[in-house]
Formats: sequence, C-alpha cells, structure tokens
Amino acid sequence: MISYFGTLLALAVVLLVMYAIRILREYERAVVFFLGRFQSVKGPGLIIIIPIIQTMERVDLRVVVMDVPTQDVISRDNVSVKVNAVVYYRVIDPESAIINVENYHEAVSQLSQTTLRSVLGKHELDEMLSERDKLNVDIQKILDEQTDAWGVKVTNVEIKHIDLDESMIRAIAQQAEAERSRRAKVIHAEGEAQAALKLTEAADQLSKNQNAMTLRYMQTLIDIAGEKNSTIVFPLPMDLIKPLLDQGAKRSGSVS
Repeated sequence: MISYFGTLLALAVVLLVMYAIRILREYERAVVFFLGRFQSVKGPGLIIIIPIIQTMERVDLRVVVMDVPTQDVISRDNVSVKVNAVVYYRVIDPESAIINVENYHEAVSQLSQTTLRSVLGKHELDEMLSERDKLNVDIQKILDEQTDAWGVKVTNVEIKHIDLDESMIRAIAQQAEAERSRRAKVIHAEGEAQAALKLTEAADQLSKNQNAMTLRYMQTLIDIAGEKNSTIVFPLPMDLIKPLLDQGAKRSGSVS
C-alpha cells in the first residue's frame, strides 16, 4: 500500500516537473502571470513555470502575413468596386499584445477591413488605379497608429486587386480610346502647323533667287519622271512665262 502511494507521489512529482519546464523557440516569448497578475516576459530558451501559482501565454514575434477579405467599396465618385489586400505585421511588445487586447490577430484583421473601406472610400476610382502606392502608405500609417497600443507593428500593406464591373471596364476602355484619339489629333495638328511654318520659310528663301526657283522646278520634274506612270509634263522656261505674267499683272492694274 505504501509503495502504491509512493509510486503515485513520484508520478505526480514527475508530471509537475514536466509541466513546470517550458522551452521557448528563438522567435517566441512567454508572458508570465503570478496569481493572475502580470509578472514578466520570459524567453527564449528554458524557463520554469510554477504549477497553479504561475501561468503563461506564448507570443510569436515573427511577421504575420494576413490576407484581408474582399471588401465592397464605394469610391468618392460613386463607383462600386471590390478590393482585397494583404497586411504584414508583427508583435513588438508581448505584454501589451496579451493584456491590452483579447485577440490581437482578430483585432488587426477587423481593423484592416474597416480601414481599407474608409481610406479607399475617400478617393476616386482613377486615384485607386493610378496611386496605389500612396494608398498603401496611407493605410499602413493608420493601422500602425491604431495598433501601437496593442504592441503590434504594421510593417507593410499592399492592395492586391481591384475588381470592376463589366460596364465600368467598357467605360474605362472607351475613355482611354477617346484620349488616344484626342492625342493623335493634337499631334497631327501640331505637325501641320510645323509643316506650314517650314513651307513658308522655304517659299521666302526661294523667292529671293529666281535661279533657285528654277532648280526646284527641275527637281520636281525629275521626281515626276522617276515614277512609273502615264503623266505627261510639258516644261516651260521661266523666262518665257515671266513676261506673260508681268503683262497680265499690268492689265489687271490698268483695269482697276
């Protein structure tokens, strides 16, 4: 009988020792409570927890990658979109993470969802699509300020995808096509303006020397003759045409 109780006692002692000895990995910390009151943060390595009198909560210090569920967002210009994101955070103060909030994982998740809707709702659709980096920084700053009291550090926020309705996709495509057409017309008009300016300058230069006009006339004939076509050209000397033009100009002046 005595040996039976001795065996039970030895077994109980062994179980208590096994329960008291805890091993924490390098990325883990233990928040220890003594009779329900916070005592200290221990770890990593081997720690001793007195059964019944002391309790502990493990905290992982590694970066957590949390996927924010798809959120329905209405932009400032009243466009409905679906947005999902990913949040990177880690615990920097184990004491605050255990004492100040019931479940910091769930708290960060819910806060990320509401902040994502709130921030994106203040911007127009074009800003969501073109200024994604700026929106990521804004959301990260807000989350980091809110989670500071929980001992949590939000290191990064990335908006992964923005889903649009088919009608909105078609409208954006039409808008982009109209913009490209506008740019093409502007470029064509600028080209015409530059060409007219250069032609004016060339005409001024040619008018200053009659021989230059003759050479340009001959060059035009060469270009026409080089093409395989049925065009017939009768070149006339400028000296022969000029008296006729002068005589016509004199008659028009006398008539007036």
